Amino acid sequence: MFDDQKLWKERFGSRVKDLSRYLRYIFNGHLVVVLLFLIGGGAFYYQNWITGLSNSFPVVTIMAFVLAIFLTYSPVYNFLLEADRIFLIPLENRLKRYFLRSGVASFVFQGYILLMVFAILMPMYAHVGNHGFRLFFPFFVVLLAAKAWNLVVSWQISYFVQPSVYLWDMVVRFCINALLCYLLLQQAHLLFLLVIVVVMVFYYRSYFVRTRKIGLKWDLLIASEEKRMASFYRLANLFTDVPKVKDTVKRRRWLDFFLNRIGFSQDKTYLYLFSRTFLRASDYLGLFLRLTVIGMLALYFITFGWGQIVLTLLFLYLTGFQLLPLWNHHQNKLWVDLYPVAAKHKFAAFRLLLMVILSIEVVIFTIVILLKGQLIISLLTFLAGICFNYIFTYIYSKNRLKP
Repeated sequence: MFDDQKLWKERFGSRVKDLSRYLRYIFNGHLVVVLLFLIGGGAFYYQNWITGLSNSFPVVTIMAFVLAIFLTYSPVYNFLLEADRIFLIPLENRLKRYFLRSGVASFVFQGYILLMVFAILMPMYAHVGNHGFRLFFPFFVVLLAAKAWNLVVSWQISYFVQPSVYLWDMVVRFCINALLCYLLLQQAHLLFLLVIVVVMVFYYRSYFVRTRKIGLKWDLLIASEEKRMASFYRLANLFTDVPKVKDTVKRRRWLDFFLNRIGFSQDKTYLYLFSRTFLRASDYLGLFLRLTVIGMLALYFITFGWGQIVLTLLFLYLTGFQLLPLWNHHQNKLWVDLYPVAAKHKFAAFRLLLMVILSIEVVIFTIVILLKGQLIISLLTFLAGICFNYIFTYIYSKNRLKP
């Protein structure tokens, strides 16, 4: 006899076990220390920045925009697998409690994320408006109710296949969420909030009525779940080997200019391979760009000279550490072992590429500091960065690169 509760517990337990296993690799000792330093430094500068804000600062508008983003993005984690499109479709009418539990689990997890975001933004609101923190709990209760509404609407939207429906829904819900948050933070009259609530109820009902006699779109539900997990596995694959990762390749023809500058001599074989992999495969280039942009923004807002140097070294470490898996990207491909190229060329090529990538990041960070008019600090940052890159590339990574 089919037991939907047992099925959900098995799926949920398996997912939690899977996530926990890989999170241990992601938050290893080195990364935890770096993150603690970044969080501590960020909190210090954030507090100093808040104290300098004037009463005219548009804190309500900014908070409404940010909170609306986290409210609007409300996927329901369904824990479905590829085989379910065959074995569970006949049991769709008996899976209501299964999907209800999935919705509750999604609400708890996303509610926790919303709590952290609101807790980060609340000091800014309390300082600018002189409200204190007495409104934190009642505001958060309203935000949780809005999150629940977004989740149930998001579930109703999953009954459709037209991309235009999804796009229109995201736009409408974002506007509703932003307006609700704005009125809430402005402490508008209760009547205005009730009008928004009525609009939310009718909006949900409009989709509920349209989907009462429509079946679930299993292909889309499974694809969305696989896409979410694939993103997590790609992140985990930067720290350890993940068998479930499916390599994705993007052509990026506009980057051929860099590849064409690499010679075709035998000792450049692996340099071409690693460079091509970095530019086209998986998310190495995206990772580099994201960390670089975040580092640039952090350096722009930090004014303490030595703190900028330390922050530069931290971002260089994060970038270099997460690019080390590039070394093993082709380890399961037999044809790579058939190259008539000595192993020393492989080591040299990878280290050269890693040094070049980190050096580019150093130059970018140095330019950011230089544009702030801090010539001496920018020079010290450049020298410290180059020295760090050499130590990381030729000493630290030596024990982590397996033949």
